[in-house]
Amino acid sequence: MNYATKESKQKSQKTIEKFGNNNGKLYGGIEAGGTKFVCGIGTGPDDLKAESFPTTTPTETLNHAIEFFREYSDRQQLTAIGIASFGFLDLNTSSSTFGCITLTTKPGWSNTDILGIIRRALNVPVAIDTDVNGAALGEYRFGNAKDKDNFIYLTIGTGIGGGGMINGKLMHGLIHPEMGHIRIPHDREKDPYHGLCQYHNDCFEGLASGPAISKRWGKPAEELPDNHPAWELEAHYIALALTNYICILSPERIILGGGVMEKSVMLPLIREEVKKLLKDFLRKPEITENIDNYIVTPKLGKYAGVLGAIALTEEKVKTI
Repeated sequence: MNYATKESKQKSQKTIEKFGNNNGKLYGGIEAGGTKFVCGIGTGPDDLKAESFPTTTPTETLNHAIEFFREYSDRQQLTAIGIASFGFLDLNTSSSTFGCITLTTKPGWSNTDILGIIRRALNVPVAIDTDVNGAALGEYRFGNAKDKDNFIYLTIGTGIGGGGMINGKLMHGLIHPEMGHIRIPHDREKDPYHGLCQYHNDCFEGLASGPAISKRWGKPAEELPDNHPAWELEAHYIALALTNYICILSPERIILGGGVMEKSVMLPLIREEVKKLLKDFLRKPEITENIDNYIVTPKLGKYAGVLGAIALTEEKVKTI
């Protein structure tokens, strides 16, 4: 499926002309998701040309991505590519498996050298980070975190993942953040569902991901009405996680994306539950008086990841 409409295709041509004034260079981004890939060319939301396709086998999917960029590479217009990828990634530049998806539940994708395959095929510098860090960077450069150097981005959908920035730097450490696997209180009398995480059962992702909602209630989450008790329970679990992040990381803003957050009742429920759980412990007006601007959804919507991947190329370009 190609996201580009006739109007956006015209914009993409203007993008090529715009880059033509800068030696004809273009910047690429790949949001590599476990369900779909989104490939894009552009400098930001206003000139993005993007295409999405299903994530199948590594060979088929990466070949599709390579062909998307091939015409720009052949014309020597492609300066660099950023990848925002799913899975456990090796982001240690001194490691022999740097740039690899080392482990994932997606069949066939463990030990895939995603960075190396793209770099060798297109012969351009390639930057890589997690899918959620990529989305966070997209919101930092173009969206709802433009004025914040300390924030988190959480995606709640098929899985739960988180990333963000501290002092204007994407979060990294021993590994990349795994915010979906924190342990949260689980009242088994109120919620006897055991959870679905294959590692922890009832961690945050095991209790509150989209598939967990569906398995608990016996039907797809999107089919549950707004007044269903599923959403109050979901908001409670999300708020429990957010209060942990707030107390530990002290973010200046929290951005919540993913399919679960497309349910319109969720954001108000989560905001009220966070205030209830914190009990005025953090007496900051951002939370006590203006929480509607503290816990928000992504400005960039479904394009946060690919735009963040494009933004990842910035440091690479500086070294060329």
